[in-house]
Amino acid sequence: MKIVASYGKEDIAMVYLAESKNGALIEFVESVQPPIPREKKWVLIVSTMDGCPVGCAMCDAGGYYRRKLTEEEILAQILFLVNKRFSTHVPVEKFKIQFARVGEPALNDHVLGAVEKLPQLLEAPGLMPSISTVAPIGRENWFERLLEIKNKYYIGKFQMQFSIHSTSQEQRDKIIPIKKWGFEKIAEYGERFVQEGDRKVTLNFALAQENEADASVIMRHFAPEKFLIKITPVNPTYRAVENGLNSDVDERGLVLKHRKFVEELEKNGYEVIISVGELEENKIGSNCGQYVQRHLAAQRKLENSYVFVNEN
Repeated sequence: MKIVASYGKEDIAMVYLAESKNGALIEFVESVQPPIPREKKWVLIVSTMDGCPVGCAMCDAGGYYRRKLTEEEILAQILFLVNKRFSTHVPVEKFKIQFARVGEPALNDHVLGAVEKLPQLLEAPGLMPSISTVAPIGRENWFERLLEIKNKYYIGKFQMQFSIHSTSQEQRDKIIPIKKWGFEKIAEYGERFVQEGDRKVTLNFALAQENEADASVIMRHFAPEKFLIKITPVNPTYRAVENGLNSDVDERGLVLKHRKFVEELEKNGYEVIISVGELEENKIGSNCGQYVQRHLAAQRKLENSYVFVNEN
């Protein structure tokens, strides 16, 4: 794997763009959470595809799609960052690896191989894989295999997250324009996923002011003993701007229009996490799929300039 470009700040987030030996452009990130030192918490966010076929309304990763990354390409991102900072021994208390950068992990069987191999490749007592998925229909065998791997290697050390974004199924279909599990199926799987000692399954809302958020829908489908709600801002991606999505979470971590949604959930026993990253990350471009899109745009501009010069 050849590093093509990198950008950021070592004490916040670093974005890397690499080219694999198979020609894929791969974007991945490492980040810390000031003032927490890296030895206490270190987060890697890796890609699972070269582009993404889903095309979510607020995600720049869906600008193109070429193919699924191989197991080797997925692990190469992790091993590059691990070798840069440590060795195969990672003395970090909370070492989270999120398969959530570019691509839908549940559409790639190689993700399962990578997750299964990590305990053999790394000496990392704080290792915690994290899968964030829209739960595509037709991938039931993938989810069953993931459940087996979690039960074998990661009891209490696995973060499962489903992208919800809206409590309206019609609106959710517009935000996530592929066929996917409904709330009933997500709830059924989550009930089986969370065993004694496990972390709760996360229901993620990248919450825009335009999105519907009805607490009664969550309460009807998801038990607070097995599920928690995470609310994040809508990051200022190109796609979010194009689709007129305005974040309902401000830089202070306050939910604005949908504050009652949060209050009702908390009143009924749900754990609600408002997760706001460093504002500097928006400048760095560590939001989903931004860096590879910038790189491709710069390449196109250069190529167009070259053609123009030669035509004259």
